Amino acid sequence: MLPLIIFAVGIVFHNYQRDRQAATQRVLETARNIRLLLDAEMQRMTGGLQVLALTNSLRDGDFANFRRIAAGFLEQYGKDGVVLVADRTGQQAFSSLTPDTASLPPRNNLEIVEKVFATRQPQYSNLFFGAVKQRLIITVEVPVIRDGEVLYDISFSPPIGVFQAMIEKQRLNQDWTISIFDSEGVNLARVPNPQATIGQRASPTLFAEMFRQSEATLPTVSLEGVALITGFTRSRVTGWTVAAGISEGSLVAPLWRSLAITSVIGGFLLLVGLGFAVRMATTIARGEMLHGLLIEELNHRVKNTLAILQSIATQTFRSASRAEREKFEGRLGALAEAHNLLSTDKWQGSDLQDVVSRVLRPYLLNASERVKMFGPRVPLSPRLALVLSMIMHEMATNAAKYGALSNDTGTVTLDWEMLQEGPEPKLRMIWTEAGGPQVTAPVRRGFGSRLIERSARDQLGGEATVDFLPQGVVYTLTSSLDVGD
Repeated sequence: MLPLIIFAVGIVFHNYQRDRQAATQRVLETARNIRLLLDAEMQRMTGGLQVLALTNSLRDGDFANFRRIAAGFLEQYGKDGVVLVADRTGQQAFSSLTPDTASLPPRNNLEIVEKVFATRQPQYSNLFFGAVKQRLIITVEVPVIRDGEVLYDISFSPPIGVFQAMIEKQRLNQDWTISIFDSEGVNLARVPNPQATIGQRASPTLFAEMFRQSEATLPTVSLEGVALITGFTRSRVTGWTVAAGISEGSLVAPLWRSLAITSVIGGFLLLVGLGFAVRMATTIARGEMLHGLLIEELNHRVKNTLAILQSIATQTFRSASRAEREKFEGRLGALAEAHNLLSTDKWQGSDLQDVVSRVLRPYLLNASERVKMFGPRVPLSPRLALVLSMIMHEMATNAAKYGALSNDTGTVTLDWEMLQEGPEPKLRMIWTEAGGPQVTAPVRRGFGSRLIERSARDQLGGEATVDFLPQGVVYTLTSSLDVGD
């Protein structure tokens, strides 16, 4: 019986090592996935602030009217969101908390204000004690530019609960520890024990490694003294780091349980035969752990795919310009938003208006009348919802940069209808811009135009055309609606 038990133990340890390697890969994929969700949320906040920064009320100093516009932005974050506007010296000129602008104190994080004026680019703060909220906060900062000069710094302090809720939803079970760190390695969101750990630095075993490389997996010890297998990855958008770890004990416990079971039934397996013994030992040893891992893998397959895409893009665009990286990350962010919508609906598909509204949300915050939508309810399969989200993102981005949404007066009208021209129904969408800058046809087509045309042809089974009319661009898109998709 002893040789059989030794042989079975060897198989158990072999499978344990293989499953440990799978767990090591899993923690890194989980960290990448949360990083992708974090980047998408921060880009959404930044986009909303950039829309606010373009309003004439703010650039002209009409803070009474700007207060009404800012309130529309803050509604989506609840009562704990705060918008501040400060000049170059850090003196507050506007606060969403009070209409009394005369007695507003100066900003107490002058370093990031100076950086916004110097770089003319959005900035993301580390965790610091806010003078207004009287607690630890982070801020998103965007420059307000008029006539080529930075006039103000508009700052948004979101509720920390936004980030806490994000990682709590991604925590698979009690064996996981997940943290979001600012660029100085300080916890701004964490599970478990957020009340005791937010504001503390990462554990020494993780802190030093975080500043040596942007992504890695390694054994660490948590702030609670728990041994973990940890993966971390740094965001190129904010400079923050996401770390996810699983308890070493959760991997060792099934091993000892399997060894005990193998030892007890070893004598019986010897009577049945060596072949049956090997099979049973392997099945018992791996069954429980693989069952849990397979279920988790199925639940997170789509999000892991996005994380892999983000990793590939990081390597591919290592030498690309900032504009190219931001353009790709915007497209990937649109894809992530579509996945979030489908996840909410449990991957049963989505309604066309919901898909379009989610893509156009940043442009509807302060001037919803500038984007009009008309059409019947059209249920979409998950595949069609994803492709249409990417196409709508390209159209909206082009309109915001060059078209009707690049000024304060332009409008966009989106019409859609169902066509019964054959055995299967088709969808026709018409995007019409008006009131923007004078339109001239481009000398060459960009990647966005090719993406729209090829996606319509290859993914939607239809076609897309664009007409560069002087008064505004018109996109016409047709798509098949395969009910069995």
